[in-house]
Amino acid sequence: MSFLIRVQLPDTPGTLGAVATALGTVGADILSVDVVERGGGVAVDDLVVEIPSGRLPDALITAAESVDGVEVDAVRPYAGVLDTHRELELVEEIAAKPAAGLEILAEGVPRIIRAGWAVVVEHAESGAIRLASSNAAPETPITDLPWLPLERATILDAEEAWVPETWKELGTELAATPLGKPGKALLVARPGGPNFRAAEVARLTHFAGIVAVVLDS
Repeated sequence: MSFLIRVQLPDTPGTLGAVATALGTVGADILSVDVVERGGGVAVDDLVVEIPSGRLPDALITAAESVDGVEVDAVRPYAGVLDTHRELELVEEIAAKPAAGLEILAEGVPRIIRAGWAVVVEHAESGAIRLASSNAAPETPITDLPWLPLERATILDAEEAWVPETWKELGTELAATPLGKPGKALLVARPGGPNFRAAEVARLTHFAGIVAVVLDS
């Protein structure tokens, strides 16, 4: 099975290599590394690793944290490995099929920023309207979105009253960004975490801005 493991580690030469060696001792094979954030002498990295069948993911935490200064933020199952070139490919796909652009966006964004699901919503007088959803998005109605209209990308408080109880039970982390105008937004979620970092929200903002231009939202 493949897992996404997010680690905080000292931003010093050799530390990531030490983590890789430690993970190797439990049979984990690193498939990809993505730098999420870096600053103040600390790096936050996402590692996609594959472990042998029957091996518990807890072993990944124990192994990684055996390296001095390393902390594991979260470990969750991960289906598929995607590099950043997928952003350009997704924009091209949306440009080629603008009529289905929102559906393509909602389905593609979770793979780019390693989220569980995404929906595109729009503010209306009667409440929020769901315009598009990824296949993994829950069918729970989300018509009450008090944060719309949205002026800028933000990490949302997943414990607020508007968040469905089923999302809270799964420990769902949420972030949203305007899509061309404040009344339309892209909402992304990570059931079980890890939490969204500022660098990830900035990346989401940049990508949504490009897509909005392509779709002339």
